Amino acid sequence: MAPEAIRIGWRFEGVATSAVTLLAATPALAQGYSANMLVGAVPLSVALGAGAFALIAMALIRKLLKDARTARDTASAQIGRLRALVDEYESLVSGMPETIVLWTPNADGPKFLGQTSVVLPPGRRPEAILDFDTWLPDGDAKSLRIVMESLRVEGRGFDMSLRGRDGRLMRATGWSLGGGIALRIRPAFQQAPAVPAPAPRDESATIATARTVLAGLGKPGFLRNEAGHLVYANDAYLELASTLGTKAGAGHPPELLSADDVARLGAALREEGKARKSVVTIAGAGAFDLNEFPVAGGSAGYLQPRGDKPAAAPQRDSGLAHLSGIIDALTTPIAIFNARRELVQCNRAYVDLWKLDPDWLKQGMDERAILDRLRTDGSLPNEPDYHAWRARHLTSYQLQQPEERGPWHLPDGRTIQVIAAPAGPQGGVVYVFEDITAQLTLQSQHRSLLDVQRSTINALSEAVAVFGTNGRLTLYNPRLSALWKVPTNVLEKSPHIDRLADAVSGALPEDGAAIWRDLKRKIIDLNPTRTDQHGRIIRADGKLIDYAVTRLPDGQSMMTFLDVTESAKYQQVLKERNAALETADRLKDAFVQNVSYELRSPLTNIIGFADLLASETAGALSERQRSYTDYIRASSVTLGVLIDNILDLATVDAGIAELHPELQHIPTLVEKARAGLAATFPDVEGERSLNLVVDIAEGLPAFVADGTRIVQILYNLLSSAARFSEPGGEIRLSVRGRGDHMLFIVEDEGAAVTDEVRSAVLDQQEPPAIAGRDRGAGLGLAIVRTFVNLHGGTISIEKREPRGNRVTVSLPRDAGMVSAAE
Repeated sequence: MAPEAIRIGWRFEGVATSAVTLLAATPALAQGYSANMLVGAVPLSVALGAGAFALIAMALIRKLLKDARTARDTASAQIGRLRALVDEYESLVSGMPETIVLWTPNADGPKFLGQTSVVLPPGRRPEAILDFDTWLPDGDAKSLRIVMESLRVEGRGFDMSLRGRDGRLMRATGWSLGGGIALRIRPAFQQAPAVPAPAPRDESATIATARTVLAGLGKPGFLRNEAGHLVYANDAYLELASTLGTKAGAGHPPELLSADDVARLGAALREEGKARKSVVTIAGAGAFDLNEFPVAGGSAGYLQPRGDKPAAAPQRDSGLAHLSGIIDALTTPIAIFNARRELVQCNRAYVDLWKLDPDWLKQGMDERAILDRLRTDGSLPNEPDYHAWRARHLTSYQLQQPEERGPWHLPDGRTIQVIAAPAGPQGGVVYVFEDITAQLTLQSQHRSLLDVQRSTINALSEAVAVFGTNGRLTLYNPRLSALWKVPTNVLEKSPHIDRLADAVSGALPEDGAAIWRDLKRKIIDLNPTRTDQHGRIIRADGKLIDYAVTRLPDGQSMMTFLDVTESAKYQQVLKERNAALETADRLKDAFVQNVSYELRSPLTNIIGFADLLASETAGALSERQRSYTDYIRASSVTLGVLIDNILDLATVDAGIAELHPELQHIPTLVEKARAGLAATFPDVEGERSLNLVVDIAEGLPAFVADGTRIVQILYNLLSSAARFSEPGGEIRLSVRGRGDHMLFIVEDEGAAVTDEVRSAVLDQQEPPAIAGRDRGAGLGLAIVRTFVNLHGGTISIEKREPRGNRVTVSLPRDAGMVSAAE
């Protein structure tokens, strides 16, 4: 509901409520034709109107507060989810095969993320990565220090390649991060760690070690002790001996060499003291190359047929020979081609990546033939002009520095990053293929998360501004532009807070600059122990703005602004209405306190003098004078009843009305009500004012209630019926028992009660004013409704056919139990 609509509605409701209350009191006031009584009824009208006013306002404010709490809870949940996602991404970065070093103004030192083992040897502390000379050559270390200094001072980012002391190629990237900086180091492609050179082999290996080696050898091998006797022979040696039919000696393997050869070779081996090779002839088997070498406690050797030559190893370029062992051990696909575009080497991962047949892929194949095969298999990217694409790819042989030649988007949905690097001084190229499909998916999810975050911030009702540690605006929502009247094109440039303050002061020249100077001090406060702050700004244009400054985990500061002008106005209106209610309540209390004395004292005099005149003590009265006296006495009784009703209603409204339930005699209660009715409607000039017929059922059950209140209920029901009836009309009072309730039924033959009166009584509203002879009925019905509710009963009004009304009051037979339950 719009605020203007609320204010209009309040004015209407207040006026209407006051008017109804004033009219409700009119019948009673009219009986006395006194201006003072009219003036006395005005405060009650004001009080009741203000009460209705407060109820409406309170309902609206509770709804507004509930909506505000719901919005705050929703925003807090969203912020919690976003922070959880940030923690997940930080954990993900820490597991990547790279190292990221962060310097932030609020941190005691640099923060290390990722795996430092991709740069440093195992066992080194992460801080050692900042000692560039320990893992970089002098030239690269100096270059990295220069660009890092430029990044710290000027905020100039960089992206460069480095080669470590172990020969690995790495990529270093630096950029500004708010008021801090970041350094990222990662391998240019996946590489195996440097393999330490094998330790020199111990030439004095034990016989046990030699036995283990010879057992796995596929050639005939044997061990001799220091005396030259065979002590061990492997399976190949025993198989050869079995083929030749040579039998083993007692406790020794069979000897295949002649005794002369054994003595001669043994002496030569002892003399030279190192491994030696010689040619021996075994009867029935031919010539063999005998390879022998000394071991602790004897010698070892193996035989190799002279016709078997080891297969020649493929010719490799000398510049690539040092890479062979590393490439074979890597799980990253790698292929090396020489300057003639011939395949020199590839690893198993390369074959698996392209699903090539190992029997088809041979060393020396031209790269163009391999590409054509991949094109035929549908493994290469779909290019409209394949030959032009292949020609561009083959320009990799002209590179002087490593370069990324991808990515390749393959038909099966994978994305491959291709890195090409010179193979060596002889020419050629080394290809490294990296599957970055998961990385791209992660980046896409990250971008989607950022879009969701920005959409969430844009949907907030608060104006949001996030400032980096350098004082520049890094994030904002459109509400910030609208609240501070700053053009969006200014905010898009990530202005410094000073520039933003200048823009605000141009739109709000009265106090914009002063406000933002105070806000700046809260934002640039980099004290690690500072706490979140909040407060209220009162702008010169009348806007009331609540602000909050929150420190973010990365050192940035988030500031939120909320326009609370309307809420503050509502609060002020409520305070004013509450003050009015308190004043009206005091007036009502004062009125109730004064009614008894101010009205009852003159009323008592009037009744006394009327009784004196009626007794003819002061002299005889004529018939007309006697009728006037009867009118005075009847009106005085009616006025007294109205005063009692007003006091009773005030007591109920104050919440201090109590019931005093006792066992009642119903005929006695009816008789008291009849007596009061007779005093109110006396026979005048021989004319019978009313015709009351009482019908009390026999055998009624016990009835426990407040007798005084029941008499008031019956009197007001009968009085209201008399006012709606013609003089002398029949009014019937019936009392019946029904279950655990007692029914009091009043029927008359007068004019039908209007729908307005019926709804007022049944809906517990103030009854409307009733004109003419029926005046006073509205207040009487209000009394009936109040006391019936106190007893826990109900009231109903219905029309009789063809004429008249029927009012039914249903009361519990034991009002004491109802009071105890309440």
